[in-house]
Amino acid sequence: MAGSMYRKRMKKAFDHLLAKGASNGSTTLIDHLAHVAFMAERFAQYLELDPDWARQGAILHDIGKASPVFQARLRPSYQPPMEGSKPYRHEIGSLLFLHLVSVEKRPAMIDMIVAHHKSILGDKRKRGLLDMDDSYDTQGVFDLHIVDWEDWHDQALGILQYFGWETRPISREEAFETLQEVVEYCEEKPLGWSLWKGLLVGADHYASALGGATFRQGKRTFQVPDLSFYVRSHPLYPLSLLPTDDAQPHTLVTAPTGAGKTDFLLRRTQGRVWYTLPFQASINAMFRRIKTDLAKQNPGLDIRLLHAASRIMVKDDHEEKDLQSLIGAAIKVLTPYQLASVVFGSKGFETILADVKGCDVILDEIHTYSEMSRAIVLKIIEVLHHFSCRLHIGTATMPGILYDKILEVLGKDQVYEIKLPTDVLDTFDRHVVYKVSDWEATNGVLKQGIQEAQKILIVSNRVADAQLRFQELKDRFPTIPMMLIHSRYKRQDRKALELQLTEVFNRSSKACIVVSTQVVEVSLDISFDLMITDAAPLDALIQRFGRINRKRTAETIGHYKPIYVLAPPEEEKEAKPYELETIQRSYACLEDGEVFHERKVQEKMDSVFTSIDHPGLKQLATFQEGQFQLKELSHKSKAVLLDALDIDTVSCITESDREAYMRAPRDERAGYELSIRYWSVAHKGLEQLEWESHPFIIPDKAYDSELGLIIDCLDSQFYDTTNQFL
Repeated sequence: MAGSMYRKRMKKAFDHLLAKGASNGSTTLIDHLAHVAFMAERFAQYLELDPDWARQGAILHDIGKASPVFQARLRPSYQPPMEGSKPYRHEIGSLLFLHLVSVEKRPAMIDMIVAHHKSILGDKRKRGLLDMDDSYDTQGVFDLHIVDWEDWHDQALGILQYFGWETRPISREEAFETLQEVVEYCEEKPLGWSLWKGLLVGADHYASALGGATFRQGKRTFQVPDLSFYVRSHPLYPLSLLPTDDAQPHTLVTAPTGAGKTDFLLRRTQGRVWYTLPFQASINAMFRRIKTDLAKQNPGLDIRLLHAASRIMVKDDHEEKDLQSLIGAAIKVLTPYQLASVVFGSKGFETILADVKGCDVILDEIHTYSEMSRAIVLKIIEVLHHFSCRLHIGTATMPGILYDKILEVLGKDQVYEIKLPTDVLDTFDRHVVYKVSDWEATNGVLKQGIQEAQKILIVSNRVADAQLRFQELKDRFPTIPMMLIHSRYKRQDRKALELQLTEVFNRSSKACIVVSTQVVEVSLDISFDLMITDAAPLDALIQRFGRINRKRTAETIGHYKPIYVLAPPEEEKEAKPYELETIQRSYACLEDGEVFHERKVQEKMDSVFTSIDHPGLKQLATFQEGQFQLKELSHKSKAVLLDALDIDTVSCITESDREAYMRAPRDERAGYELSIRYWSVAHKGLEQLEWESHPFIIPDKAYDSELGLIIDCLDSQFYDTTNQFL
């Protein structure tokens, strides 16, 4: 009891030292170090590293925040320094205490501390250790971090004593020698990656997000889920009748939509699961499905959804919302491109590798509509295989050239291959495809479909086309229930639309129309009666076809429903976001007025997709020939990944949402945001908030809750002057 009281008094003596200021939750330094240490030990146990080493690194990693230079930043009165001023980096201050740990531990300690915020080399703002050493030399860096040493070093030692460390005074001379050793160690770092860095960064992010809930929530991490729910069979789902206990570690399943791929792939897993699908809407739906499926056998299981809007998809408390991107989930649902940092070595890749290594990774419905996307998917598989992941790949639409390359990477003798026989494939023939010249040629089809009380799905390749068609159809059929869904909505509106699509329109017994873009292609469990779609790459078309006549019953087998495919455009720019030649080849392989036969899908895919390599990827990818081609403790800018995927999206909010956005709790702000390509807002004179995710402020006239983003009004001339005055 006396010892407990002593520790409380000791802790109270340091409560004035903060790890985070009021704007980030006002966490004391001692509390933050305790939270990080707890998670570092758990992560180390999972990774089979020494938990005591992990704990020491976690306690030491932020001790440099005891400096008065850092503490001054956390005060409300703090004024940021002028651009170009010399920086104090708390991680470098922490390293000055390195001689308090034994020699054999120091490399691991440096790895955990020196780059837990900044790449040691090539940091954008030149704040990495080696960048600073180049700018100021070692003595100059030391002088920046030794300010008031005799005062704050005693407090730092007191905190270390609180955590049970044996300490002693460290002179300025010894601190300088320590910094010299660290610089030399970092300069000699080989190519590769650091597991210790990944551990510490993962633990630090977890503790920073969860704060005082770290101890409770952290106990849920690294659990293996019970997936016995998916051990079920049904004669209409042929994959459910096949065994999954094959000894080969990897899986490659080729089967039509509705054959039971998802259940089969989940049954093949042995450990923690990372489940990927190509699109945001599809991972939203899969997250909800898995949560529901596993609730009974796995009460409280740590299942997470990872994408930009995950906070508004999770309905539980703030702690649950903060968990989504962090380490240790039993099941994580995400897109493949959220794993792509392991290919490009972008910030945080070490933590992703540490978290995913040895796990089961499901790549469901691989999408391959561009050479770059095919090359990236293959490279992701290569990296994950190198790090002992078990890969389970499901597809209805994989080109043979990609299939063979995957077998080459994984080793054919290590892959459990499943392909359905042709007589079973024939039972999945569900559509008759008609080629039509243009949108106007479908007028009669639409009118007849409405007369026959059909649910009609219209898919456009571009948002602007979807909006025009939606408005036209509303004028033509004002009494018919109708909705529009695409990717350019506020995230809270997008969530509501997804639920409306699946729960209202999908269940309708009367005529209705849904106009959409590619967001409906994958894993949305909807079954409509008639489709009109723009021509697209064949794999995308087949995924779209899977939303028509999807419900599989003994009565529906052998019955077909119509799909009308519009002729391809003539200009490359009109084909975006796809490649015109790919669309043309895809359209050419369709047989007009004929049943679309599943047994011919592979033949058609191979006629469309004839190449897999992308020369640009080799220049961008940092993982080559089994090794990362970048210096340990460094990383590349995320811009590398965005360039590779031709992604240049920025966040935006409407002008009338500005105040609500700034007042909203952090976990609710994402609901106000929508994503727009940067060049859509560049040079439009729009204001950009220098806060949070730095959203652009778009005019209210540029957004409609029914239509979404109205691109023609993205200009400052459309701002409401009343809002500006207020």
